Amino acid sequence: MRIRLIVAALALGMAMTPAFAANKPVRIPDAAMTQAATLREQALTSDLAYRITESITTEVGPRMAGSEGDARAVAWAQAKFKSLGYDRVWTEPVTFPKWERRSERAEVLGRHAQPLVLTALGGSPGGTVEGEVVRFTDLASLEAAPAGSLAGKIVFVDFKMERKRGGDDYGFGSRIRSRGPTTAAAKGAVGYLMQSAGTDSHRMPHTGITRFDEGVKPIPAAALSAPDSRQLSRLVAMGPQRVRLALDCGWDGEATSYNVIGEVRGSSKPDEVVLIGGHLDSWDLGTGAIDDGAGLGITMAAGAMIAKLPKRPARTIRVVAFANEEQGLYGGRAYAAKYEKDVGKHQIAAESDFGAGRIYGYASSLPESAREADEQILQALAPLGIQRLEGRGEGPGPDIGPFAQRGLAWASLAQDGTDYFDLHHTPDDTFDKVDPAAIQQNAAAYAVFAYLAASADGSFGSRPVAPATPAR
Repeated sequence: MRIRLIVAALALGMAMTPAFAANKPVRIPDAAMTQAATLREQALTSDLAYRITESITTEVGPRMAGSEGDARAVAWAQAKFKSLGYDRVWTEPVTFPKWERRSERAEVLGRHAQPLVLTALGGSPGGTVEGEVVRFTDLASLEAAPAGSLAGKIVFVDFKMERKRGGDDYGFGSRIRSRGPTTAAAKGAVGYLMQSAGTDSHRMPHTGITRFDEGVKPIPAAALSAPDSRQLSRLVAMGPQRVRLALDCGWDGEATSYNVIGEVRGSSKPDEVVLIGGHLDSWDLGTGAIDDGAGLGITMAAGAMIAKLPKRPARTIRVVAFANEEQGLYGGRAYAAKYEKDVGKHQIAAESDFGAGRIYGYASSLPESAREADEQILQALAPLGIQRLEGRGEGPGPDIGPFAQRGLAWASLAQDGTDYFDLHHTPDDTFDKVDPAAIQQNAAAYAVFAYLAASADGSFGSRPVAPATPAR
């Protein structure tokens, strides 16, 4: 899924690089602006993005990285690109550790014995553990627990995310998921439970990846559905509670999947690229409709609609279905490593990985020399209800983040994610949650953006830079 706040800070410095100031002014030809207006109206009447999303969620379904479904998704993407009329389609291998889920259960023991609905976090080891529950309200309070104070205990963090259009609270929820288990294990805990990183009230837990620091022995880690988390909180408030947690899951060697790439070749500058896309994999609980079948439907449809124009834009439109985003941005990192020397040939990139809610905002990293072109793009997007995002800290999507660190110019087409975390990483992430009208608006926006970026006279400023050293 798309977490702009994780990668935004890594790319913000790019637009401030002095070298960009030397670029000559960039604008988009009037003819291209006229064509973009026609493209926008045509896209708003097309159900292609909706049908592509229906296709992958129905014909492939769940496609966790390294699974049989993932392999079928790669074949599906190749065939779909070809059927949509893309000029060139190919794959690039991406290798990663393989994690498997087999079974999971938990129960409160003793006087108030009852089952708990949960799901293992990706990266959790298997095992059956039993212990007294120690409740924390957030990650900071867990981090403040004295060393060794949690020996033999099961840690429980019951932070509740709130609905926000930009999904802001996920920054807290995802850190509780990613850092909580290793923090608990380092302090002696034998197991870890958290309230799912989500905003729904359904009895559907949210999975997602976690990591254990080197030297820390991994412990079984799982997410409770929101009602079960609140139930456990009430029980703990009544007095000490013991829970048994039994997970059958874990890492199982390595797997290889593929970035699947389709191109609509440019008319006069085919070696220069405008990159759009989403990720091909999903978690295994639902059918990956909002995360990220919709992103593929939106961007694949946008490229296909541009391919059918009477005159192609100058630059090539490249659509990437990235491998294994969910467990560590493996496809995005592989793409960045492979094309690092070609960053200057990439005009700009934008990624759709935040569901299928209507796009309401636009932001970019473009330098001052491309300000006019940036305003022209926004002008063409405005009839879709899209406004400039000012001071929101927007950044590149997750899979283009590693390339943005290396100097790639990016744009953000911000979707309304008010209900995104009701569905994210749950069994409820299914095709019926996709709004046909909203996904049409998304496809229209991506088609307009990609077409105009590919038509601009001048560079948007992508050029090699040394990636910043992550803060410790």
